[in-house]
Amino acid sequence: MSELVTGEAVTLELRPAKLPSRALAVLLDLLVVGLVYTVVTIVLVISTASLDEAAQFALSIAAFILVLVGAPIAVETLSHGRSLGKMACGLRVVRDDGGPIRFRHALVRGAVGVVEILMTFGVVACIASLVSARGRRIGDVVAGTLVVRERVPVGQTAFVPPPPPWLSGRFAELDLSAVPDGLWLAVRQYLTRMRQLDPQVGWAMAERLASDVAACTGTAAPHDVPPAAYLAAVVQERQVREARRAFGGGAATGGPGSFGPQAPTAVPYPPAAVPLPLPLPLPVPVTEAAPKDPAAEHRPSGGFAPPA
Repeated sequence: MSELVTGEAVTLELRPAKLPSRALAVLLDLLVVGLVYTVVTIVLVISTASLDEAAQFALSIAAFILVLVGAPIAVETLSHGRSLGKMACGLRVVRDDGGPIRFRHALVRGAVGVVEILMTFGVVACIASLVSARGRRIGDVVAGTLVVRERVPVGQTAFVPPPPPWLSGRFAELDLSAVPDGLWLAVRQYLTRMRQLDPQVGWAMAERLASDVAACTGTAAPHDVPPAAYLAAVVQERQVREARRAFGGGAATGGPGSFGPQAPTAVPYPPAAVPLPLPLPLPVPVTEAAPKDPAAEHRPSGGFAPPA
């Protein structure tokens, strides 16, 4: 396994391809290119039968350069380092810093490959790959590239530690769409390797990456959260959103069927019981006392009055 350091001083775990897999990929590419070159040559011979020998020779050289040199360069440039043979073998060409290659890298690799692969039948490329510590041929050394394995066996994938439980769901409102893929790769590689780094160096790396992520999201990183924990929480939030988007979960804030931890629902605490004042007695209306009937004192206590 090769350890490469990016511009953010984060160690990347790149697994260089071994010589057998690279040789198989080159063989498959040569078979495809040879088949295409044969078809193009037959078409040219049939269509240029009326031309003189000089014109036929010039067209044959042009077809050789375009098919055997130009086509592989164009395929590697458009596919970011993956030819047909490399796709079949799970390989990819990357830069020394782990980034995708561009046209100039593919052009240098293709031009040097004509000499060390086609003209020498791959002998020079095999010797250079065996001598190099990372299995690079001369074209890779000149272009500043490296052939790595994309398909990693099960059990060898790096483990990204989860954030503390109290940070789960805290950054659900962040806008992560502006964070580039290269920065996500650097953050993930740092989280997988942070236990193997010196504490001071690891803290400085985490601060740098946290500031870059905060600049892309437009929201400053909280001061009460360690930078490594902040990065782990943001990566977890991105994984939750990707899972929700892939499997059609609920809303972003959580809910029935949503993935990931949900934010705790705030339950309003009932207010303290305040003793209500006792109701005042209702005022009784005061009326004038009716004049006493002298005969009422001599009436019986029954409910009916005697007839007059």
